[in-house]
Parts: sequence; structure tokens; C-alpha cells
Amino acid sequence: MSTPRLTDRRPEVGADELVAAMTPPPRFDAVRFETYVPNPDEPSQAAAVEACRRFAERVDGAARPRRSWLRSLFGDGRDANGDGRPGLYLDGGFGVGKTHLLASIWHAVPGPKSYSTFVELTHLVGALGFAEAVRRLSEHRLLAIDEFELDDPGDTMLVTRLLSELTSAGVHVAATSNTLPDKLGEGRFAADSFLREIHAMAARFAVVRVDGPDYRHRGLPAAPDPRTDDELERDAAAVPGATLDDFDDLCAHLARLHPSRYGRLVEGVAAVYLRGVHAAPNQDVALRLVAFADRLYDRAVPVAVSGAPLSELFTDEMLRGGYRKKYLRAVSRLVALSRDAARA
Repeated sequence: MSTPRLTDRRPEVGADELVAAMTPPPRFDAVRFETYVPNPDEPSQAAAVEACRRFAERVDGAARPRRSWLRSLFGDGRDANGDGRPGLYLDGGFGVGKTHLLASIWHAVPGPKSYSTFVELTHLVGALGFAEAVRRLSEHRLLAIDEFELDDPGDTMLVTRLLSELTSAGVHVAATSNTLPDKLGEGRFAADSFLREIHAMAARFAVVRVDGPDYRHRGLPAAPDPRTDDELERDAAAVPGATLDDFDDLCAHLARLHPSRYGRLVEGVAAVYLRGVHAAPNQDVALRLVAFADRLYDRAVPVAVSGAPLSELFTDEMLRGGYRKKYLRAVSRLVALSRDAARA
């Protein structure tokens, strides 16, 4: 019997499912502030834990303000108690534990609450409509947003308006990103044309810096070498629940799915085997691979490949561009998952 393929899957996610699924991914089910281990050489990490803990306590103790139409329109950049901004923004490089801290905030705050990646949030608004998304999310104490980024002007306008509505309704927002909030969009689109919107959104966040090296590769060996096609097929057949796909076929399949469905695409998959990996041919494919890598990492799905090593997934030109941090994060996560496959 042949090994199943991801390209044969056609995941569908309804609007109600999107809302119900707004929880941390399986990898972060058990994380808490107590399980975060700060790097002793990076004092910002211990400070970030305390800042996140205080923010969670403040959200827990905040009384929901009475909504007024003036406050709804303009907001005031303050939280419900008037003692700080309604948002906390974790800024830092990849692999320093920002998602661990974000999920810890979510676990520490009683519901109703929601957690999603940035791309999942924008898709939710598209699926529900803006007004319905605001209505549903306004009932929550906390909205946690992982991988916050503004890649196009439409997202800029959508998210700034959404956060204005939600924070004015008393919702607290915690987010992670590799880019400071007032620098979002730089190198991707004409950010200068949207500075007012970007700065208005940034004003709602208190920024907490998390410095340090990538913990996924601290003292660990380099990525495993790619396997031969024969080895890959043999190993995939030996792992129950594994999938085996040609890399180009998978890239074409990802183009037909909205990135918000990538998590459902790999749900229940024991390991992913990719044949004939090579550098992404263009930026559109590369960004889809970033989103796909994030969902694999969320679900701790091991990855094994033939062809080029995963460290060569993005070209030097791509790594010099505006999405450099995204690509480096994806490589970091994929290399970690390839080590998992080698151990298995």
C-alpha cells in the first residue's frame, strides 16, 4: 500500500470552527510561566517573564469598561483600569521563547479568550465579516496574536481598525513579532503611506524586548543531511501515519489552500516526508512555505527530505529582503523538526 500524500487532502474549516479553534497549538498546551527557562546570559528574558505575568494578572483583574460610541471610534490607548496600555507586544528574534510566553499569558487568563496566528485572525475576519468578528471577539477578555506582521496595505487597515474596536471594547491584546510595532510593513510595501495607521496601532502596545540566541539550536548539531529518494520512500512507508509528497506537488497544493487551512492539512500526521526539495522559486511560494513550516512546528510534526537540505530552502536574495526574519524562523523550525525525524 502506498504512503498517503498531503496533496490528496482537501481540508475545510468553517467560520464557527475557526472561532472554536482559537486556542494555542498542541506544542504549547502545557507551557506556563514556570516552564519557561530564561537564558542566564540574557537578562531580558527573565524580565519578560515578569512583564508577561504582570500583564496576565492585570487582564484577570480588569473590569470591563462601559462602551461609549466616542471611545469606540477613537479609543484612548489605555486599559480598563487606566494604569497601562491595553496591549503587550513581545519583540525579539526567533527561537527566544516569545510564543511560549504568549501561550503562558493565554493559559493564565480566565476565559472567554482567544489565541490565533496573525494570518488566522485576518482569515477569521474575512470568513465572518468585520462586524461579526468584532462582535464575537469583543466578548473576550484577551486576544493573543502570534507572528504579528503587516505584509500588505489591506492587512494594515484591517488590523488597525480591528484592534481599535476591540481595545475600545475592553479587550486586552498580547502579540509576538520579530519586528517592532512602529516598523511593521517596512521592506514589504509603501509603509510610509500608512504611518498614521501603523503608529496609531503601535501606541496601544507596551513593548517588551526578548533577546537571546535561538534556543532550538543552542549547542545542537547541524541539520541532518538529506536522504536519498529510496531511503525517503522506505522510511516513510515504515512510519504509521506518515505522508510522502513531491516537493513541487506540495508547493502547488499549498497555493490552492488558504494558509489558515494548513493546520488542518497536517492534523493527525505522524511525520512529513518531502521528495526533491529545492530552493523556493519565488517569494509567493516561499511565504507559503513559511506558514506551512509554522503549522508543522506547532504540531511537532517531524520532517525528512531528499534533494537539497532544508537550510537551503530560501535563496540568498530572499534572505536579504524584507522577509528575512520570517525565512530564518522557518529554517530554524524546520531544522529542529528534521532532527526529530532523524532521531525517530
